[in-house]
Amino acid sequence: MDTQNSNSKLKNKINSDNAAAMDVLVVDDEKNTLQVLKEMLESSGYEVFTATDGEDAREKLLSSPTRTVITDWKMPKMDGLELCQWIRNNTFPWYVHVLMLTGHGNETNATEALNAGADEFLAKPVSFAELKARMRTITRMKAFESQEVAIVALANLAESRDPETGNHLHRIKGYIRILAELLKEKDKFADILHPSQVELICQTSVLHDIGKVGVPDHILLKPGLLNESEFKIMQQHPTIGADALQNATDETSVVDYFKTAKDIILTHHERFDGTGYPQGLKGEEIPLAGRMMALVDVYDALTTKRVYKNAMPHDEAKSIIVSGKGTQFDPDVVDAFLENEEKFRNCLQNGENVADQPLATDEPPKA
Repeated sequence: MDTQNSNSKLKNKINSDNAAAMDVLVVDDEKNTLQVLKEMLESSGYEVFTATDGEDAREKLLSSPTRTVITDWKMPKMDGLELCQWIRNNTFPWYVHVLMLTGHGNETNATEALNAGADEFLAKPVSFAELKARMRTITRMKAFESQEVAIVALANLAESRDPETGNHLHRIKGYIRILAELLKEKDKFADILHPSQVELICQTSVLHDIGKVGVPDHILLKPGLLNESEFKIMQQHPTIGADALQNATDETSVVDYFKTAKDIILTHHERFDGTGYPQGLKGEEIPLAGRMMALVDVYDALTTKRVYKNAMPHDEAKSIIVSGKGTQFDPDVVDAFLENEEKFRNCLQNGENVADQPLATDEPPKA
């Protein structure tokens, strides 16, 4: 079966009911091994389905796709490497995690399996404790992916209110990562910006303006300057977004990414000198994620076309940001921006090349 035909078959058969039908697909031509793995996984609460070789697994994945496959390496008809490569060459509606089993657990085999697209590598005979540990890793990865999907969906909801969508969210995420990757190397921020926190900040940065769903269209999309009463309404969007997220946090035990998102949403319009809004926080009272987002948001607003202004060249935007060092912006964040300004310039240019169209509006200036 060629890739084009299998893709077509997959698209015709995939639906949400089937997607929920399988939890783990175990593939092995040895019946005893298949049964042992099935019992191990079922004892840990997984719903397990089985296939006796790669071709059998392929047919099951086409009819009822799952997000986790545990496959033996050496099998007739289609072996584990070929199955893994087929999975990576197909278009599934989500990422399929593959754990490869082999009776020869050496470095060469591990490298070959990983190069074929396997996520985990496990030597036979399989240890129950190690299998559980690997499955916990895969479960954490799936949870992380689900969080990111939810975050992007929320961010796109806010952006959908604006007819000039462009590539705004991609740039914001890129700018935040540039700053975070440099700042985490500084002793001052090493304990704050550990790798998992960097990922949370990058993921949740796209939610910074979700509160704008509560701002009326005649204000959000106004092509001219806002009057004083309109500006006061616009200034409510950080609180609107943070309150909405707080309600979600109260309903779930998975709160790390909500807390990071709330920090960004609520504080990205605060100023380092304490004259920002909505709380008038000053200096390091403002969470680091909010201090980073404050600079990123202004840079993107300055350098891209909005309904109320044309795009400004990078060098002019840079001058404005430098002039705000210590007043509007955290000096450490400005220094990181200056150390990485070419990366900012490249991110801006690449974003505009990808989406050659008007870009998303930010907050119009007050009259």
